[in-house]
Amino acid sequence: MLGEIDLEIAAGSFVALLGPSGCGKSTLLRLISGLDRPRRGSIAVDEQAGGELSFVFQEPRLLPWRTVLDNVALPLELRGTDRDAARRAARAPLAEVELSDSLDQYPDQLSGGMKMRVSIARALVTRPSLLLLDEPFAALDELTRQRLDERLRALWQRHGLTVIFVTHSLAEAAFLAQRALVMSKRPGRIVLDHELALPETRPANLRTSVEFVRETATLYDALEAHGTRA
Repeated sequence: MLGEIDLEIAAGSFVALLGPSGCGKSTLLRLISGLDRPRRGSIAVDEQAGGELSFVFQEPRLLPWRTVLDNVALPLELRGTDRDAARRAARAPLAEVELSDSLDQYPDQLSGGMKMRVSIARALVTRPSLLLLDEPFAALDELTRQRLDERLRALWQRHGLTVIFVTHSLAEAAFLAQRALVMSKRPGRIVLDHELALPETRPANLRTSVEFVRETATLYDALEAHGTRA
């Protein structure tokens, strides 16, 4: 359940969305994507920013009978693209997530991190301007998660995407995003809209810096003040 939310997100920005379990983070993402419709109010995407969007869910949702290459080609095939052309187009996003050597493998041959990389490649194959991610790395071990965060941020910078990323991890939000939105417990509303004072270039060791710890503390304090931690 969501409370009143008045929110504007600039094209090309990376926004992290935090909040207690059940506060409506995933609901808000689904409303933005058009998978659900609001009972009141409206959601609009600026035509100049482009209307194409892709959604990455918490589970990879790969088709087990299709290879890595064919899973990534699927969105183009569903749009009517010739199968061979779709497969050719799928190679580029797979190269970007460093899976060019796994094109003929099936999902049950992949690690959890590899499956999520396939899911991200599938989301990128349609060349979206808006990328929505709902806790995509939550089930992964910490080191794999950190490496995927680094890859995702590089992809965002390379493609100029608008990214909205739901997470329960304060550190993940601080590392990835330019801006963090903290939601209250139900009915969810925005209680902190915070621009992260961190450099655009974010090496792995940034996570141990004083400024990084300060930013995660700001997010923690907002969550603590409004009912419960993420």
